[in-house]
Amino acid sequence: MKAGIVGLPNVGKSTLFNCLSNAKAQSANFPFCTIEPNIGVVNVPDPRIEKLEALVKPERVQMATVDIVDIAGLVKGASKGEGLGNQFLGNIRECNAIIHVLRCFDNDNIVHVDGNVNPIRDKETIDIELQLKDLETVDKRLEKVKRAAKTGNKEAQVEEAFLNRIREALLQAKSARTVEPKNFDEEELMENFQLITSKPVMYVCNVDEDAAVKGNKYVDQVRELVKDENAEVIVLAVGTEADITELETYEERKMFLEDLGLHEPGASVLIRAAYRLLKQQTYFTAGVKEVRAWTINIGATAPQAAGVIHTDFEKGFIRAEVIAFEDYVAFGSESKVKEAGKLRVEGKEYIVKDGDVMHFRFNV
Repeated sequence: MKAGIVGLPNVGKSTLFNCLSNAKAQSANFPFCTIEPNIGVVNVPDPRIEKLEALVKPERVQMATVDIVDIAGLVKGASKGEGLGNQFLGNIRECNAIIHVLRCFDNDNIVHVDGNVNPIRDKETIDIELQLKDLETVDKRLEKVKRAAKTGNKEAQVEEAFLNRIREALLQAKSARTVEPKNFDEEELMENFQLITSKPVMYVCNVDEDAAVKGNKYVDQVRELVKDENAEVIVLAVGTEADITELETYEERKMFLEDLGLHEPGASVLIRAAYRLLKQQTYFTAGVKEVRAWTINIGATAPQAAGVIHTDFEKGFIRAEVIAFEDYVAFGSESKVKEAGKLRVEGKEYIVKDGDVMHFRFNV
C-alpha cells in the first residue's frame, strides 16, 4: 500500500518526502526537479510499541511501515501530456492514496509556477487534470460496456448506469470519490475502474514557521474549500521540519519543537494520518526475541492477520490468543494478564482490533 505525494512543481513535495523518509531526494528551486518517483519506506510513529518495549525488553523492535512516493510535479495540461503529465498520472494511478501538498506561504525567493501564491487555484489545477484523465478512462470504458448492455447483459447495464453517474460528477468538476456506491457490486466496480480521483486524499498545507501551530489565511481558505470532501487537512511547516530532521540529538529536536509550541514533529502526525488514509491498522506480537507491529487492513479477520506473518499461519489457523493493549500495559506482562483472566481465545471469525497483542496457533 502506497501513498503518493502530489502537487504543483515547487510546493515542497520533495522536501516533505525527505522529512518523512530521511531519504535525500533532490529538492531545488526549479520546476520538475523530481522526474523519476522516489519511494521511501517510513516507520509509523506509535507510542504503544515503546510501552511494549519497556515492559518486554526484547532483543529487537520492528515498527509498522508505510510506503511514501514522491511524484513529479503536475502542471496545467497534464491530462493531455503537458510537462511530465503522462508519467505523473501513471505514477499516481499506482498509489492507493493521495497526499496533496499545497503551498500556503509567501516567499519571493521561491518561485511559483503560476507566478503567485494561491492554494485554491493550485488545488483546482490538480483536481481538473486528474478529473479530465478519469473522464477519458470512463468514456473509453463506456464505449465497451454500452454494446454489451444493449444485448440485455444485466451486469453491463449495472456498470453502464454507474459509469454514467461517475461521468456526470466528473463533468461537474467533482472527483469520483464523491460518487457513493449504492451497493457491494458498485463498490467492486469502483475498485476495478482504478480511477485516480476515487483514491482517498488528504491535504497538507505547507506553511512558514510562524504559521506552524495556528495556520494562516491560506490554510483557512483550504479548510473552507474542502469542508465537504471528508478529507483531513494537516498544517505543516515543511522547511522547519527539514531543519528538525537535521538536528543530531533527541534533546535538540525536543527543544526546537518546544520553542515552536509543538509536542512532536508534524511529520509524525502526517505519517499516522497517511496510515489511516490507507485504511491500515496495527496489531502486535510481543516476545523476548522481538516486539513487532504488524500492518493489516481495517476489518481483517484473525486468520488474515496471521497470514501477514506467514501464509502457512493463515492456511493452518486454529485459534488466536488475544490481549487488549490496555490490559497488557495495566497488568505489565503476559503471565499477569493470564492470571487476571484477561487473555481471550478467538476463532476464525474474530475481527482484529487496532492494538491487539496476539499469538497464533496453527497446524500446517
